[in-house]
Amino acid sequence: MKAIYLFYLIVFSLSCTSSTDFVDETENPTEETPETPTNSTLYFPPINSENWDTATPESLGWHTENIDVLDEFLVQSGTKAFIILSKGKIILEKYYNNSEASDNLPWNSAGKTLTAFFILQAAENNLIHLDDPTTSYLGVGWTNMTPEQEQNITIRHQMTMTSGGDFTVENTSCTDPECLNYLNDPDTNWYYHNAFYSLLQPVLNNAIPDGFDSYFETNLKNKIGMNGAWIQLGYVRVYFSTARSMARFGLLNLSKGIWNTEELLSAELVTESQTSSQELNPAYGYLWWLNGKSTYKLPTLNATFNGELIPNAPADLVAGLGKNDQKLYVIPSKDLVIVRMGDASDAELQGPSGYDNELWEKLNLVFGD
Repeated sequence: MKAIYLFYLIVFSLSCTSSTDFVDETENPTEETPETPTNSTLYFPPINSENWDTATPESLGWHTENIDVLDEFLVQSGTKAFIILSKGKIILEKYYNNSEASDNLPWNSAGKTLTAFFILQAAENNLIHLDDPTTSYLGVGWTNMTPEQEQNITIRHQMTMTSGGDFTVENTSCTDPECLNYLNDPDTNWYYHNAFYSLLQPVLNNAIPDGFDSYFETNLKNKIGMNGAWIQLGYVRVYFSTARSMARFGLLNLSKGIWNTEELLSAELVTESQTSSQELNPAYGYLWWLNGKSTYKLPTLNATFNGELIPNAPADLVAGLGKNDQKLYVIPSKDLVIVRMGDASDAELQGPSGYDNELWEKLNLVFGD
């Protein structure tokens, strides 16, 4: 497998521009947004049950002779769990490297999409407003900034990685006030700053009478039959669950917030969360990564790259992407949800990595694209 750092070194040298040289997405128009699958076309597995309808790759006309190539790639790249859903039904479900279906695995930053969905639920229920100052919920002094600088940061800035916090600090996951210093005004620079994301859960915990965990379980987790829990690891809370639970959440997003007959979040807000949230990094929505844009930025790099985030993947793909190659792909044009969980394929990168494009190369051999 090619080294991921070499991949990005080549991309950087060929396509890097200054962060002020934003390229209008209209210069590279992508395919039209497909219609949202209707409730009648999607299958939803029952709650509190291991039963889940399946279909065969042959029934979809896939190139089944190439599944062995995909298998080999997944095994060698440290994969533990891999699932493909088509219209909600399981087409492929594989567990590798001494893993089982019952294993609870970390989502890492792919779990940011759970937080995004939950924040929008709270906003739709008028428990918060996205343009509220974060100070309204965390109190004055939650950063090491001046009161005016601190007051300018909103929940929306936290969700879009545009808070303006100093990313040159030693630990960008540190949420202690002394770690949260001013660098830029909000909305003037995009940087993948984990600390400002992590503080979204305390914001919700203070905004919701029953607290974050109880409300999350009642209004999202139990509604779609997920298992799992948020675990505190240092400054970061990481969600652990089975791969099937991640697939359930992917299916909820494929159906634009409807689980079976119940709307958990309006389609308008689901769509908003999976649309470019700002021009600084059009490949980023509300904690979702977006393919098919003309430029993108990556974690740990304050630079802009030309081209699509995952060139081998469909342009309408949206993704939850976590450290060590945790992947949740939702592809409306193909009615697909794909889950990959496991160990890092190569270097331990946050979010997107060269592995995304390599995996889609193998998937396209199976899909025949």
